[in-house]
Amino acid sequence: MEHRNAPPARALASVKKSIYSLIDLREILLGCNRRYLAHLSALDDFSAGVRALGRLTKPRDVGGKTVKGINFFAPGDNALLHALQNPRATIAGVRRSDIRPDLGIFSPTQLSRHLRRLLDLGVIKRVAGSYRYYLTKVGRAAVAAAERLTEAVIIPALV
Repeated sequence: MEHRNAPPARALASVKKSIYSLIDLREILLGCNRRYLAHLSALDDFSAGVRALGRLTKPRDVGGKTVKGINFFAPGDNALLHALQNPRATIAGVRRSDIRPDLGIFSPTQLSRHLRRLLDLGVIKRVAGSYRYYLTKVGRAAVAAAERLTEAVIIPALV
């Protein structure tokens, strides 16, 4: 600001509404835009993750039958997902007989039904022409997120 009877000072002042104020107004508006874009870039878009989680956890109709969603904290679902996350299953896929020794809580028919349910929900995908299964991209992300959440947040909070 320039005063008539005092030396110039640096302070906030209103911008005059004339063509000569456009340069100052441009700098002010660029600063506003920069701050707003910085705010927007700090926000994360979780809408795809929310949709994927809803698709995995909510019941769904498949072929006229209702398929129960995944409960990441149920002992059976948790054990099955943990067995499917095993690195050897990631490389060549996994058969029911490969994970059966790790899952003593399931009979062979129960294990088949659970694998079919995960297949219908889109958590696992079947290798064409074989009885091997592997986790899909959404399945890998969901299982990894559930493991991290359990190990990093829930267990330490309960101690």
